[in-house]
Amino acid sequence: MKAHTRESQATMTPEKSLQYLKEGNQRFQNNLKANRNLLEQVNDTSDGQFPFATILSCIDSRVSSELVFDQGLGDVFSVRIAGDIVNEDILGSMEFACKLAGTELIVVLGHTSCGAVKGACDHAEMGNLTKLVQKITPAVNAVEEPKDESLRTSKNLDFVDSVSHMNVQLMIDRIHAESPILTEMETNGEIKIIGAMYDINTGEVAFYE
Repeated sequence: MKAHTRESQATMTPEKSLQYLKEGNQRFQNNLKANRNLLEQVNDTSDGQFPFATILSCIDSRVSSELVFDQGLGDVFSVRIAGDIVNEDILGSMEFACKLAGTELIVVLGHTSCGAVKGACDHAEMGNLTKLVQKITPAVNAVEEPKDESLRTSKNLDFVDSVSHMNVQLMIDRIHAESPILTEMETNGEIKIIGAMYDINTGEVAFYE
């Protein structure tokens, strides 16, 4: 499989980009890989890059976007931060990726058993991590069940995963609220912004369309 070129990127649509990621994740789950020469892709992308998707995911070592979607060099912009949160720097990166570099799909990718989400559920405080997990607190508060406080901790993995899912939705809301550029592009059909969850037990990505 060759690296994307200006010409191949021009043929992509938001829907086609999403299908590429779905097919890549299916290969990953089946322990298959597309036939690609990474060194050749290094050479092919030395004069420019033409990715088709931008993926915001957690820094979790088990959730590498390039691996779980079986993509090569120059295929995707990978934005990684604990808890897949959004801030102005990440929004600026997404605006560059879509408006200037031509990607047509933004995926906010959460995952099961997320450590950052667990920290938010437990109201963890430690240095700069304190401010980071506070950005996930709105998702904790937005998940109404269970109401028993003793069950609203990191020990309840169902609750943790519900918060992770909610966090993805709230981060998409932030993208819409804080980036007029991306919102306008989505309204015009130029890009698609969707959420997804990666299951660390199965390797499956479930998209929220």
